[in-house]
Amino acid sequence: MLRRISLAPVLLAVALASPAAAQSAAGALPPGAPTAQPSAPATPSGRLRAMEMQYPPWQRGQNNDAAERGLEFTVAPVEVLSDFHGSIDHPDLVLYVSGNYYFAVRGVVDAFGQAYPRYRGNVYYETLPPGLLIKQMDAGGKVTSGNMTWTAKPDVFMAELSASNELVRRGKLAGPVVAFATNDLTIMVPAGNPAHVARLADLGRAGLALAMPNPQFEGVAAQIRASLVKVGGEALAEVVYGAKVRNGETILTSIHHRQTPLFLMQGLAETGVTWRSEAIFQEKIGNPIGHVDIPAEQNTLAVYSAALVPDAPHPEAARAWLDFIKSDAAFAVFERFGFKRYEAATSP
Repeated sequence: MLRRISLAPVLLAVALASPAAAQSAAGALPPGAPTAQPSAPATPSGRLRAMEMQYPPWQRGQNNDAAERGLEFTVAPVEVLSDFHGSIDHPDLVLYVSGNYYFAVRGVVDAFGQAYPRYRGNVYYETLPPGLLIKQMDAGGKVTSGNMTWTAKPDVFMAELSASNELVRRGKLAGPVVAFATNDLTIMVPAGNPAHVARLADLGRAGLALAMPNPQFEGVAAQIRASLVKVGGEALAEVVYGAKVRNGETILTSIHHRQTPLFLMQGLAETGVTWRSEAIFQEKIGNPIGHVDIPAEQNTLAVYSAALVPDAPHPEAARAWLDFIKSDAAFAVFERFGFKRYEAATSP
C-alpha cells in the first residue's frame, strides 16, 4: 500500500536552506532573487515563498544568453519557460540540447562566446528531452509552450552517442558525430534519505514512491532499465516500469531533469534514478536533495555527443560550436558537475 508522504518536512527543509548554500559553486543568484528565510513556514506568505523556491527556473534566469532582456517577467510556477534559453530574435546559433545537462550549457555558451566573440549574446538553445526535440525538429523547429508559439530551426543537435549515430543513419543529422563527455547514473533522494534507499534493488520495494523518466521520449530510461536488469533481471525492471506504473507507485516524468528533483521536494516521490551530474547540481545550488551512488558494475555509461543538422541555418557557427565542444575550456565547465572526458576506450 502506498504510504502518505508528508510535505511539511520538505517545505521546512527548503525554507531553512541557507542563502549561502543556494549561492554555491553552481553560481550565485543574481541580486533580487528569492532566498529562503528561516521564519518562512510560520506564515502563509512564508509557506508560499518556500514552495516557490522549489519551482523552476532554479537558476533564476542565469541561463539566458541575451544581452538585452527588456521587461523581465517570471513568476514561478505560473509564468515560466525553463528549458528555452536566450533570444529568438535573429540568433546566430541555435542548439537543441538533451535537457539533463541544462545547468552546464550556459557556462559552455559563455566560454564559446569568449573564444568566438562574434557569437556572444546571440546563442539560443533548448534543453528538452531528446525525443521531444526530435518531434520539434520534425515540425520544422516550431514549438508551442502555453499560449506562445515560435520557430527556432536547429543548427546542432546534442544527444547520447548511440542516438546521434542513429539519427545520422536516418538522415536527420549529418556526420561526423562529435563525442565529448561521459556520465553515469545515480539514485536521487531527498536530503537525509528518509526512505533509506541504499541500492537499485530497493526501487522494487512495495509502497516506495518513484519518479522515473518516461521511456517514450527520455533516452535515459533505456540506461536505467539496463541497470535495473543488471541488478535484478527483467523481474526488477518489470516491477519498476510495469507493476508500479500500473498501481500508481511510479510516476513517469515528462521532463525528468526538472520533475524528479521537484517531485522529491514536493513529497510526491521518495526516490528516482537520474544522471549523477543532475544530483550534483541540485546539491550545489542548495536544494534539499542527495544521492546514492550506484556501483560501477551495476551502472550504465552514457556518452554525450553533438552533430550538425543537415539544413542548419547557421552552418559556420555550428561548425565552430562542434569544434569548441571538444576543447579544454568546454570540458572545464562539464567537469564541475562530475562529467568525465570522453575517450574512445570508454565507449560502451
